Amino acid sequence: MQYVVANRVPVRPEFHAAFEERFRQRAGEVEKQPGFVRMEVLRPVDPEAPYVVLTHWESREAFQNWVRSDDFKRAHQHPNPLPKEAFGEGGGLEQHEVIIAAGRGV
Repeated sequence: MQYVVANRVPVRPEFHAAFEERFRQRAGEVEKQPGFVRMEVLRPVDPEAPYVVLTHWESREAFQNWVRSDDFKRAHQHPNPLPKEAFGEGGGLEQHEVIIAAGRGV
């Protein structure tokens, strides 16, 4: 059963470009992980809504192995280049099991 992790990140509108650039310049370690399927960074249409970073995994165990890995630690060890005031209140990590998938290539 595929596993999806959604990280909702509230970013103030004046920091949107810097936040997106941060993802364009990221280390790319997650793509090398066993069980990784894909990642999507979703820009909100409403500038006050949070960004959503989705990672798709073959299983919950694959995601948990990534979180426990040295690669995860390295990917998250660098201090955030954006100041605290770039982020709004709320957000957080959500984890879901895919029970229905439809569409091309699914």
